[in-house]
Amino acid sequence: MGGFLVHGAGCAPGVCRLLVHASDVHGSCMQAWCQHGRPAIRDNVDIPTRPLATPPMPREILLNAFDMHCVGHIQQGLWTHPRDQSTRYNTLAYWTEMARTLEAALFDGIFLADVVGVYDVYGGNADAALRGGVQVPVNDPMLLIPAMAAATQHLGFGVTANLVYEAPYLFARRMSTLDHLTGGRVGWNIVTGYLDSAARANGLSQQMAHDDRYDLADEYMQLVYQLWQHSWADDAVRADKASGVYADPAKVRLVHHHGKQYTVDAMHLCEPSPQRTPVLYQAGSSPRGRRFAAQHAECVFLNGQSVAGVKAIVDDIRALAVAAGRQADDIKFFLGATVVTGATAAEAQDLFAEYRQHVSSEAALVHAAASLGVDLARFDLDEPVDASASNAITSNVAAINRSQGPQWTKRKLLEQMVLGSRQPPIVGAAGAVAEELIRWTETTGVDGFNLSRTVAPECFVDFGRLVVPELQSRGAFKTAHRPGTLRDKLFGRGDRLPAAHPASHPAMVDAQPAG
Repeated sequence: MGGFLVHGAGCAPGVCRLLVHASDVHGSCMQAWCQHGRPAIRDNVDIPTRPLATPPMPREILLNAFDMHCVGHIQQGLWTHPRDQSTRYNTLAYWTEMARTLEAALFDGIFLADVVGVYDVYGGNADAALRGGVQVPVNDPMLLIPAMAAATQHLGFGVTANLVYEAPYLFARRMSTLDHLTGGRVGWNIVTGYLDSAARANGLSQQMAHDDRYDLADEYMQLVYQLWQHSWADDAVRADKASGVYADPAKVRLVHHHGKQYTVDAMHLCEPSPQRTPVLYQAGSSPRGRRFAAQHAECVFLNGQSVAGVKAIVDDIRALAVAAGRQADDIKFFLGATVVTGATAAEAQDLFAEYRQHVSSEAALVHAAASLGVDLARFDLDEPVDASASNAITSNVAAINRSQGPQWTKRKLLEQMVLGSRQPPIVGAAGAVAEELIRWTETTGVDGFNLSRTVAPECFVDFGRLVVPELQSRGAFKTAHRPGTLRDKLFGRGDRLPAAHPASHPAMVDAQPAG
């Protein structure tokens, strides 16, 4: 026997999850509790143990650490745990140590989130966010990357940048610089924002409407593609010391972009970097976000929902990509995951109980209020919450409506946020966790996971020490790093974007020789 899923008595199986190995059950006695503290009862879903080296083998799972240049990221309140070191976030040593830890554990990359505003929806001000360290203070994540790259050889770096507030010409130079300095290990998480506080900080009264932000993003992408892909020819740089010619002017072209939002008449300031365009990440799963992902993204980050919900999004974006002239496997999908593990189920349960003692319910509501666009402080615990008019992350609103029903309450939300976020944790022995991750890839079509931190850095150390060997023994994880750029490691097709990607299409280029 392998293991099976359980859920808490009185809890919905789709909301409450726990994994138990058969070896942890003695006769009919099962000593386990769900994340809500209720006695665990068995689902009618067995998870058989796969015989080692028996085909068909699982697909190789891709893995990013999910973090942010701040104290409180996703699991609110856990920075107060005595072993957590995230209060060192202001030091380079913290991040270079983290990078070495992740590379040693064979993580593919670190995915750095970011916001350029504060969470001031809850209570109508930022007081609770400041008290709880809810993604404030927050530093620029880009400045971490050269230091972490210098401390590693293989780790990739996905960095979030909000294009609404970044001048495209200078942003293109910054990303090309990072691609050069990392040897082609950088990716860009394309976001359009969801905080009115960010808009006010940048001279606007409020953020643009949700779909209008994506319209702006389409033009932004067209412009940066021209700069990255088409301004400099691959052989423009000669670096010929004998003739004194560094670059051939005939092979450097001016970009002339005259659009609705942007006007640029200039050459790209950087010579071609290893990947030219950074690996393109995107996280929106609203209908408009899916169309954007199908057109542009190489990697899509999804938040956890039901298996059926995740599979529907994966299938839809792949179908939209094919309709746009791309291949279905041109896009990799990463599912957000939170893991609490141990050598045994009992050890994992003890650690989970320990972590729960440090959760901040107020901080969790602060984070949720901002992403949902609803001031949750205005609602009583059992009063239905109406988020229908949200202009924030509309896919988050849709996800909570699916999981809790349209008449969800703050009490139901708090019951879900057992570790300070709406992401249900996977709690179990390392082998059971490995089986659950494999199950998600096989049933939804996702390619890997963005593993959010709980108590840092021990959560990543434990995952590498315990879960990675279990995944490897099942043929679901690499046993060594492969050389190459981030794009080549992810797709195995070389350093540059494929010809079917819109960035590579010459029809979108309006350029002439610099001379």
